[in-house]
Amino acid sequence: MIWAGFIFGLVGSFHCVGMCGPIAMALPFVGSTGWRYYAGRLLYNSGRIVTYALLGALAGVFGESLQMAGLQQTVSIVSGILILLLLVLPAAVKGKSASVLGADKLMAWVRRKLGYYFQKNSLGSLFMVGLLNGLLPCGFVYIALAGAISAPGVGGAMLYMALFGLGTFPLMFIVSLSGKLISLKMRGMFNRAVPYIGMTLAILFIVRGLGLGIPYLSPKVIETQAHKTEMSCCSKPAVARAK
Repeated sequence: MIWAGFIFGLVGSFHCVGMCGPIAMALPFVGSTGWRYYAGRLLYNSGRIVTYALLGALAGVFGESLQMAGLQQTVSIVSGILILLLLVLPAAVKGKSASVLGADKLMAWVRRKLGYYFQKNSLGSLFMVGLLNGLLPCGFVYIALAGAISAPGVGGAMLYMALFGLGTFPLMFIVSLSGKLISLKMRGMFNRAVPYIGMTLAILFIVRGLGLGIPYLSPKVIETQAHKTEMSCCSKPAVARAK
């Protein structure tokens, strides 16, 4: 399921173009030609991926605490339900939730820092813009984080979100070079497809957590003698003893 992060990022990266494309196209020119120009765009996108991985670590800490309690199937189901909730909740409710949690103050700080680094003309500032960009409110990222909760451990959640960022990288890099290559009509078409992609991902997580005995997709979880759990699709079949 870790590779689902990459596929989700790759397929839904047009949503990133619609939301963060203006920032990518407005990046300062650190050398209009030559390697510095391309290095700046690479650093910006690398910063986004680093932030996604760090957010994945937070999701992984939460998910791992539940998995250690033997709730890995429940975690997968809850991840799927969270994704569905993020898809159906209206923007007004999400905004109020962010205000209650104090996230609006954090976002105000992020926007101030973005303005500060946009005025700098250095490669390091472009990396910082990417780091901060990854913190901006985005339902697409929240859906990915909901999926990261069910990844195996903190490292798995970080890898899940890093792969998610890598999935968005190709298109966002192109946009940072020339946003005119992607029409508004095409962006709108893929934006409308994002909810369906998220719904498919949610169903996959829920089916996985149900333990239906489907190899790799929805394996059963069995208890071992050491009171640990393992997926039935990964365990070796018992060999009958010779009489």
